[in-house]
Amino acid sequence: MRIEYLDDSSDMKNDRRIVGYSFSRYVVTVDAKRALVGAGARILFYPTLLYNVCRNKIQAEFRWWDQIDQFLLLGAVPFPKDVHRLKQLGVCGVITLNEPFETLVPSSLYQVTFLHHLFVSFQSHGIEQLIIPTRDYLFAPSFVDIDRAVNFIHKRLLPVRPSYVHCKAGRGRSTSIVLCYLVEFKHMTPASALEYLQSRRPRVLLAPSQWKVIQEYKQWRLASTATPSADAVLITKADLEGFHSPSQGNELTLVPRVVNASLIMARLSCLFASLKVSGSCTPINLKLTEAPAC
Repeated sequence: MRIEYLDDSSDMKNDRRIVGYSFSRYVVTVDAKRALVGAGARILFYPTLLYNVCRNKIQAEFRWWDQIDQFLLLGAVPFPKDVHRLKQLGVCGVITLNEPFETLVPSSLYQVTFLHHLFVSFQSHGIEQLIIPTRDYLFAPSFVDIDRAVNFIHKRLLPVRPSYVHCKAGRGRSTSIVLCYLVEFKHMTPASALEYLQSRRPRVLLAPSQWKVIQEYKQWRLASTATPSADAVLITKADLEGFHSPSQGNELTLVPRVVNASLIMARLSCLFASLKVSGSCTPINLKLTEAPAC
């Protein structure tokens, strides 16, 4: 059994107030940045879309989408006429990273739309769509959304049912998803995955925040799948005063941790009332200023 010690001192409380204030200022700054970038993205959407269309018509190497492997295509926002072309290529899943104002294809053209865990059925091209609205230019999808998208692609591998991942231009937001897929299921490093992707679609371009998310995604996956210890008991300094535990039975380990103690007081009364000395029917006489091994 492990006991986690919660220090609820005034210094810690002051520190939490300082951290909370700093975090609030950070949130306000990020929200202001998101709002400013969002306004710019709305203004620039159609001019940059027209620019991409013109380059696609003029330059043969400026393709609307590129095939990354037999399971995956990466590209720009599709027009309604592109849905039939994607179906002819065998695409059975579409991952959309656009915000609503950037979307050119109505959901009714796909058979199933997956949006915020709600399924809505349409009888059309038999394509399933995962919608992850993500702000353009400087922002990346969250780890949770990336994980949903990566698994969306992976579950279509057998039988081979390719997925199309797109944002506005197929350069940043959608590239983040594809790189994390290559890292997770192709066992590439972020650097080697980016090098490979650039060989397939040379114009991919990542913002610093997007590259940071890709580099940290593998560690997040490992941390999110780790099984937490089920035998941890949280106590405060006040809970230890006036108790003593003899050196028999299970070992108790004291681990410092800063948490509000009021949430676990009710559990503690039940815990210490139920502890018994190994081989005895009498409760432990608890009196301690420290927590030695039982």
